[in-house]
Amino acid sequence: MTEISRFIEHTILKPDCTVAEVQRICEEAIAHQMGGVCVPPLYVRDARRVIGEESKIRVVTVVGFPMGYNAIAAKSEEIKRAIEDGADELDAVINIAAIKSGNWNYVQNDLDSMARATQMKGRLLKVILECGLLTEKEMIEVGRLAAEAEIPFVKTSTGMHGHPTTPEMVRFLKENMPAGMKIKAAGGIRTAADAQAMIAAGAERIGTSASLAILKG
Repeated sequence: MTEISRFIEHTILKPDCTVAEVQRICEEAIAHQMGGVCVPPLYVRDARRVIGEESKIRVVTVVGFPMGYNAIAAKSEEIKRAIEDGADELDAVINIAAIKSGNWNYVQNDLDSMARATQMKGRLLKVILECGLLTEKEMIEVGRLAAEAEIPFVKTSTGMHGHPTTPEMVRFLKENMPAGMKIKAAGGIRTAADAQAMIAAGAERIGTSASLAILKG
């Protein structure tokens, strides 16, 4: 099971999480050599301090979370601040409301702005699609726009809207996203079998708060 650890981004995003809990997941990530930790923006500095500057463990935070309909300028500012605080990667929620309204120009501008804010600082952006709320056609179009903006990753879900990620979702993205696009599976992944199924379907990253249970098999 230790091989799975490198896929895992040990996650704590509940609204009432404390700095002590964030410190604990960072220490657990170090102990088990997980791929990263994913924490609220409030705690990026704390996570960076515990993880250290030279560690291979990534510090990840969220942007426009969990709804995605924040103003474009606000999302860009969130990204800039998170990077200043020490984030290596940003998981940003797509503007689902704009997608459902058919306002694809807005969606494109949103993606372009977030991509620029991230790429200027040499960091990595993942776009959270919220697959359970989008049609297949909408997911494909977001993937196309993300690829045009040179965004390397899509993520399946925030895990906050009642649509657990399935291997079928991951498989669909793997087969229908532009060539080279990577996938982070997140939302409802609780067991070793869940994680292995996501990896088999094509996920390169696993976001979960059940990391220790997964590693214990």
